[in-house]
Amino acid sequence: MKSGWMVVAGFLFGCMGVFVKLGAEFFSSAELVFYRSLFGLIFLMVIVWTRRLPLATPVWRMHLWRGLSGFVALMLFFYAIGALPLATAVTLNYTSPLFLAFLSVLVLRERFHVPLGLATLLGFLGVVLLLQPTFHDNQWFAGLMGLTSGFFAGIAYLNVKQLGKIGEPSYRVVFYFTLLSTVGGGLWMALHTFHPITSHNIWLLLGMGTTATLAQLAMTQAYQVGKTLVVGSLAYSAVVFASLWGILLWGEVLSETSWLGVALIIFSGIIASHAGARVAASPE
Repeated sequence: MKSGWMVVAGFLFGCMGVFVKLGAEFFSSAELVFYRSLFGLIFLMVIVWTRRLPLATPVWRMHLWRGLSGFVALMLFFYAIGALPLATAVTLNYTSPLFLAFLSVLVLRERFHVPLGLATLLGFLGVVLLLQPTFHDNQWFAGLMGLTSGFFAGIAYLNVKQLGKIGEPSYRVVFYFTLLSTVGGGLWMALHTFHPITSHNIWLLLGMGTTATLAQLAMTQAYQVGKTLVVGSLAYSAVVFASLWGILLWGEVLSETSWLGVALIIFSGIIASHAGARVAASPE
């Protein structure tokens, strides 16, 4: 399975996007970030409690950096969503595999594999063709924030890889990230208008928190045990799943260019998987 966990994560992130889109009718972005983390934290605490999993860790500083970088990326991404067209914000956030590829070579001293690098670039080109982002002259700052969200997400994934190398389990990595995001999201939400939770919208929050947490677990597992560039390329699958949900639930229509983007994303995943299998015996 290894890198294939990212496809599972991509599907779950796509499902999370459905709940976020539906929940945006009832809650602000700040509230969605908070509830996404809070319900995920409750879900994880139940697992930890019932299975008696240890949470104590000697590398709390590494968890802190992973949590902070991930939370900053999440905040900037939601800010970009509010200030930019959705497709543009998503495209900028999905520069994270490109930043991760660069950081992996620079920081982790991983060997750069040309086919995997090309697959990552091809996947990003597919995202651009699928989402077809647009900018206006007065959106340069929001665009910079969206790009910065991709950079911090790349740092967060690099931290996940480092935690995996020293043997930290996936549940613990996700737990501390979710805990920090809950606290930070709560402080952010306090600056906004509060909207009540009702019997009609709580299921959206439960679905969002559950799918987000399961996606984080699958993604963490992928980055910890898989080839970094393979996982980064497969990360684009989330955009494809989200687009398919849009077609099924909201009757969205994709242009010929968008379908070409979908094909490129899938093709990049195939290339990355085959190239990753050929270099599996090489050191990370």
